[in-house]
Amino acid sequence: MAADKPVWNDYFESEQYSTRNWDGKMTDGTGPSTGDASGLASAIARQLEGSGKRAPAPVEKWDPPFCGDLDMEIRRDGTWFYQGTPIGRAALVHLFSTVLRKDDNGETYLVTPVEKVRIRVEDAPFVAVAMTVSGKGEEQLLSVRTNMGDVVEIGAGHRLRFEVSGENAELKPYVRVRGRLEALFSRALTYDLVALGEEVEIDGTAMFAVRSAGEVFPVMDMAKLEKAL
Repeated sequence: MAADKPVWNDYFESEQYSTRNWDGKMTDGTGPSTGDASGLASAIARQLEGSGKRAPAPVEKWDPPFCGDLDMEIRRDGTWFYQGTPIGRAALVHLFSTVLRKDDNGETYLVTPVEKVRIRVEDAPFVAVAMTVSGKGEEQLLSVRTNMGDVVEIGAGHRLRFEVSGENAELKPYVRVRGRLEALFSRALTYDLVALGEEVEIDGTAMFAVRSAGEVFPVMDMAKLEKAL
């Protein structure tokens, strides 16, 4: 494929998808047909000069034009869907994850050097599924692995934040993975993380917080926590 030819166009101009527009609808109005993501992944791999498992692409350095919406969604549990169907091949999902970028408008895109397309993300694009703990107290260091295999050390470069949402006041921890992309802790890992919390005074207020790599990440103030309990 020529270097200046849009990767997404290469895919949609293929025999199977030549009559579709960006939202997956047939241009003659008959509606979408069943397809898979293999052709799209192949087009991305060709654009990025390679295939197979790879490190994240330098998407933050690229400034391609916006080329529309793609019928792809990442659900809260980390499952990727394409045209309403789960993508079953882990290698395809991993490839797509290496070209993810979240911009300052809050939208998430698949990005190549020549164009970007918007996808939907229900919550966070990644899920934190495993954690290791070393050291204690101020020397404590937490490392997290995501469902895509990224491993990050929670600290100044990969900050931890917490949200409380829903009618049941569900606690949702997130860790920054790269760029603006975050991983939502799985429910089981959330319990493990909270078990490491302690009371810390921050700006004169007693807070329930988690330590890692010399940083203190507040969860909520102790008065609110005690009331919830």
